[in-house]
Amino acid sequence: MKKTILSIIFSVAFILCFISCGENAANNKVITINAGPQPKTIDPSLNTALDGCYYVIHAFEGLTTKDKNGNIVGGVAESWEEFDDGARYIFHLRTNAKWSDGKPVLAEDFVYTWRRVVDPLVGSQYSFQHEPVKNAKDITAGKLPVESLGINAIDDYTLEVVLEAPTAYFLDLVAFPTFYPVRRDIIEEYGDNWSLNPQTYIGNGPFVTTEINQDESIIMIKNTNYWNVDFVVAEELRFILMQNENSSVAGIKDGSIDFARVVPTQDIPNLKEEGLLQIKPMLASYFYCFNVTNEVLRDVRVRKALALAIDRNYIVEQVMKGGETPANAFVPFGIRDADVKESFREIGGGFFDISPENYQNNIEEAKRLMAEAGYPDGKGFPVFEFKADPGFHIAIFEAVQQMWKENLGIDTKIVQEEWAVFLQTRYDKNLTMARGGWFGDFNDPINFLSLYTSYSPNNYSSYSNAQYDAYIQTALTTGNQKVRMEAMHKAEELLVNSFAIVPIYFYTEPLLVNPKLRDVYYDALAMHKFVYSYKE
Repeated sequence: MKKTILSIIFSVAFILCFISCGENAANNKVITINAGPQPKTIDPSLNTALDGCYYVIHAFEGLTTKDKNGNIVGGVAESWEEFDDGARYIFHLRTNAKWSDGKPVLAEDFVYTWRRVVDPLVGSQYSFQHEPVKNAKDITAGKLPVESLGINAIDDYTLEVVLEAPTAYFLDLVAFPTFYPVRRDIIEEYGDNWSLNPQTYIGNGPFVTTEINQDESIIMIKNTNYWNVDFVVAEELRFILMQNENSSVAGIKDGSIDFARVVPTQDIPNLKEEGLLQIKPMLASYFYCFNVTNEVLRDVRVRKALALAIDRNYIVEQVMKGGETPANAFVPFGIRDADVKESFREIGGGFFDISPENYQNNIEEAKRLMAEAGYPDGKGFPVFEFKADPGFHIAIFEAVQQMWKENLGIDTKIVQEEWAVFLQTRYDKNLTMARGGWFGDFNDPINFLSLYTSYSPNNYSSYSNAQYDAYIQTALTTGNQKVRMEAMHKAEELLVNSFAIVPIYFYTEPLLVNPKLRDVYYDALAMHKFVYSYKE
C-alpha cells in the first residue's frame, strides 16, 4: 500500500511538473513588445513610420529579406539574375511561398502592389522609393498610366523588373516593406479598412495576425503556411500599443513586457546600470525642419543663426543621455561610400563647427546674422510655433527654446500633436518649424538625400534647388559608384548649407530589454525582428 501511495504521489508530481514545464516552454516563446502607440497604418504600401514597420515586417515578406546576420537573402524569390548591366532583373519565386490563408504568392501579386504604390490616386508617401523602377516617377506625377511601370509577371512564378538605370542598392531596396506584396482581392473588397481587421489582414510573412485591438494591442502567432516556418522560433508576438514610459519600465521589471522602444530618457543611466537597457547603433538622423517659404524663415541668415545657437553637445549629454553623436551633417555614420573602407560621413566630414569649445563663437555669429537680417537681440522677431509629437522631442525643444531665448532674445511656442496627427501635419506642410527624423531604409546615402528633392512628399521644409535635384538625379541614374557618391556629397553640402533642415544629432537607440530575452535580430535600420526569439 505504501508503495502504491508513493507511486501515485510521484506520478501526480511528475504530471504536474510536465504540464508546468510545458507551459513554461510555451510561454518562453511568447514575446511581448511595446513598439509605441497605435500606428497610423499597418498597410505595407502606405506606412511611413518606424513603429508601423514592426508589424509589417513580421506579417509580410518581400522578394528579398535579411537573415539573422543582416545579410540580404532570398525571401519570396529563391533566386534571381541580373541583365543589361544591372538595369533588368528576373526573379524566380518560390512555389511554396503562401499567404497566411494558404493561397500561393504569385508574381502578379507584386505587379499589383508596386503599381498600387506608385498610383497617384492611392497617394503613397513612400512612392518615391520606387523611382528606380522604369516609369515610376512619371506615373506618380500623373504623366503615364500605372500599367507602364517596369514590372511584368512572365508567369505565375517568374517576375521581370526593368529599372531606369543600374541601381546598386536594388536588392536591399526590395527587402523594404513598401515593396512587400499585398492581396488585390482583399483590398478591392474591403478598401482602406482591410488592414484594420485580423480576418482581412492577410500577409505572407512568418506570423499571422489574430487580433487587432485599437489603441490596445496587436497579436500575432506563427504562420504555419510560411515557406520557412521550420526556422521560426517564437510562437506568439504580443504588441502592446502604449506610449507611457513609466509603464514600459514597470512592464520590463515585472516581466510582463520583454522589449520596449518607449524609454524615459532621464532614466537611461540607471536603467543601463540595472541591466534593463541596451543602446544600439542606428542609421538615423534627428533634425529640425524650417519652412523656407515662411516670410521670415526664407532668409537663410535667420535659419543659419537659429542653427548655430543650438548647443548639440548639451542636448546629447544632458537631455538624451543615450550615446548620440552631435550632428553637423545629414547622412549618418555607417552609411557606405564608394570606398567601403570609409563611410560616407567620414569622407564628407561636417559642414559647421559644433565642438564645445567653439559654441560661444557660434553664438556670436548667430547674433550677428540675426542683427543683419533685421532682428537685433530678437527685436521684431515673431513668436513661432514649433510642432512635435509627445515624448523626448518636447524635452529637446524646451532646451533649444531656452538657448534661443538666452542667446538670440526670441520666444517660441511648443505645439504638441498626437503621432498620427503630426505625421499628417508634416505631410501637409502645415508648419513653421517642426521636428524631423529619418531612419534609413537601406544602406545608401540616397535614402536620406532623396528626401529633399523639389518633388519629394517628405520634403517638409518645401526646399527647392534645381542643382540639388540634378545631383540626386545623377545619383539615381548611374551605376558608377564613384560618380554617384561625388554627386551626393555635393548635394548634401547644398542642403545643409541652406539650413532648410538643421541637423541635431545622429541617433542611437536605447531599448528596454528583458535580460532573459534571446536572439532578437537588432537591425541598424531599427526594424528589429523577433522571428528567432525566445526567453531563457
